[in-house]
Amino acid sequence: MNNFGRGHRDKVQQFMRIAGANEKAALTALKASDWNLEGAFENFYNQPPARPLVDPRHLEEFYLKYKDAYSDMIMVDGVSAFCDDLQVGISALLPEVDPGDVVMLVISWHMKAATMSEFSKQEFSNGLQSIGSVPTLRILDEQEFRYEAERHHFADKFREIYNFAFSWAKEKGQKSLALDTALGMWQLLFAERVWPLVDPWCQFLQEAATFLSMGFGDGQAKHNKAISKDTWVQLLDFSRTIVPSLSNYDAEGAWPYLIDEFVEYLRDIGVVHPC
Repeated sequence: MNNFGRGHRDKVQQFMRIAGANEKAALTALKASDWNLEGAFENFYNQPPARPLVDPRHLEEFYLKYKDAYSDMIMVDGVSAFCDDLQVGISALLPEVDPGDVVMLVISWHMKAATMSEFSKQEFSNGLQSIGSVPTLRILDEQEFRYEAERHHFADKFREIYNFAFSWAKEKGQKSLALDTALGMWQLLFAERVWPLVDPWCQFLQEAATFLSMGFGDGQAKHNKAISKDTWVQLLDFSRTIVPSLSNYDAEGAWPYLIDEFVEYLRDIGVVHPC
């Protein structure tokens, strides 16, 4: 690396520090992106370098430790035990880990888990291979640091995790996400990528649902009882493109009805004022 100028050497060191990559991987990613640091990170995370395989015997032992006694799955009790064991590796970073913690969301995303608080053997094994974990779980604290770096610098990774959360959290066989679950997930996700309007948004939905339960409201209000995938996805777009003052909000834009109603709600309660 001595053949490179100081600017290039600094980028290599920065890449290695944030991504946890070795020098060879850092150089490969940076050269492929013409030394654009953001492009290098995007290439690295979209096409991660091959990781050493975890010993299959360790994976099997690890899976059996949490497997349900009556089915070939890791169920709620096993996931809770897995969370307890995670504290061995990341207790210095987080006071506690539970199945609804953002750490479990990111781990479940790596596992491509179909349902919250459940892991099939394939999901669990493939996920740990993806993370590069070993039975001590010590690699998971490194993975948390990588997620921290991703969410602070690269919006695409947050979007991927955000979109995954919808399918992960909804009940089996349902197309929409139950309102209470959606509210909890938004609070979880936007605690990681702060959106100043998340509390008013949740309050708006809760009030709309209460209003509907009392027999008021028109047919459009039915959307407030459950959250569709379209609303889920477009809310992220709204949170990232519309400033909290709503000064760049276009009433003629193609936002879902529910988001248009939310804007009117904000103006009605004086959170923002009409332009």
